[in-house]
Amino acid sequence: MPSLLWLRRDLRLGDHPALLAAHEAAGEGLTVLFVVDPALWARVGAVRTAWLAATLRALEEDLEGRLTLRVGDPAEVVPAVTRETGATAVHLTRETTPYGARRDRQVRGALPEDVDWVETGTPYAVGPGLVRTGSGDPYKVFTPFSRAWRAHGWPGPAAYPDGLVPTDLGRNAHADRLVEEALAADDLPELPPAGERAALARWAEFVADDLAGYDRGRDRPAEESTSFMSPYLKVGAVHPRTLLADLSGRSDGSVERFVSELAWREFYADVLHHHPRTGWSDLRQELSGLRYDEPQDAIEAWQQGRTGYPIVDAGMRQLLATGWMHNRVRMITASFLTKDLHVWWPVGARWFLDRLIDGDLASNNHNWQWVAGTGTDAAPYFRVFNPVLQGERFDPRGEYVRRWVPELAHLPGKAVHQPWEHEEGYTRGYPRRLVDHAEERREALARYRAARG
Repeated sequence: MPSLLWLRRDLRLGDHPALLAAHEAAGEGLTVLFVVDPALWARVGAVRTAWLAATLRALEEDLEGRLTLRVGDPAEVVPAVTRETGATAVHLTRETTPYGARRDRQVRGALPEDVDWVETGTPYAVGPGLVRTGSGDPYKVFTPFSRAWRAHGWPGPAAYPDGLVPTDLGRNAHADRLVEEALAADDLPELPPAGERAALARWAEFVADDLAGYDRGRDRPAEESTSFMSPYLKVGAVHPRTLLADLSGRSDGSVERFVSELAWREFYADVLHHHPRTGWSDLRQELSGLRYDEPQDAIEAWQQGRTGYPIVDAGMRQLLATGWMHNRVRMITASFLTKDLHVWWPVGARWFLDRLIDGDLASNNHNWQWVAGTGTDAAPYFRVFNPVLQGERFDPRGEYVRRWVPELAHLPGKAVHQPWEHEEGYTRGYPRRLVDHAEERREALARYRAARG
């Protein structure tokens, strides 16, 4: 019987339970559909849209042109394609984000009653909502969640669908135009290779060259020893279960640390599933009275990498140039905005989401809350990152700063982290510090104490 596979953030062929189920049910009568939703397409920012477009083109190539692209509201397009193909079932990966779950309810409600709705699999190793405490409650703290997540376990990767030849419904000029426009947008960073094959190639390279030193090197932005799998996980060009399967049986410190990072991704997806409002509002309401500033000139300086704090500026410039930022530097830049400039975290979270190719609502926004002190930690308001000490510790030779802040390339070693201490620090146009960190740290802690009563 003809079936329809509706793709969203699962843009691959391997380890794809929903694709496998649809293929087995339909045989040669399978249509693989992606809906370009203009409302969402315009809302997520040009960089993320371009990365999604590049991934769609890679998937089209893998399917030999047999990916059906359509444009419109999914609640209208998916039922229309089921009628066009005579599909008796719509297959899809279960979605749990607030927007995704709401959209799926609308689409399911718009389908004819005789069309089956078949949810198979999840974008995560363990679906959000499945890991709970002994009393059945969701976890609020990462460490016990991580232990329970590992104990719960996950299935092995799904088999590759042999003999997959989807139905060719022909190209759609409107969809093609939107994809090409996304790829040709102004001021885009240079995107990395996209798609499943690129994801697996990058993963193989990381395992061979960098995994052994991951535990030590992951916090060193100049070393580029992170996996860089987050952009591929975001669009589902690779499934986390595939990565975990490759690491099965290995238990050294670097492997354990990498698995822990995957667990953080799953934890934040679980938090968002149970608390949908936390996508854009504080998880911890006891800080709801915290006083914030709106220094627009300073916010713009932060966005452009002109704060006068070299490690902060290096990170923000890396973001603008590449659509990605090293994780350690994400924390440093977020702390500077929220605790040195006293800006509410959604301002920074939105900037990151619009410009990161791996921008993910659950991970991005809950990491921002973790830094800001309104998220899942027990006493995080004491955590104020010192940008100088962070730079000296994690970029001790100043290589990362010199790469992204050429105005400081003449300063040797860790001298780049305090240009104000050197006569030559400002000779090449580097800006003076927006604020004094020590003063703003005291101010931040005073505001937190006042908010907590």
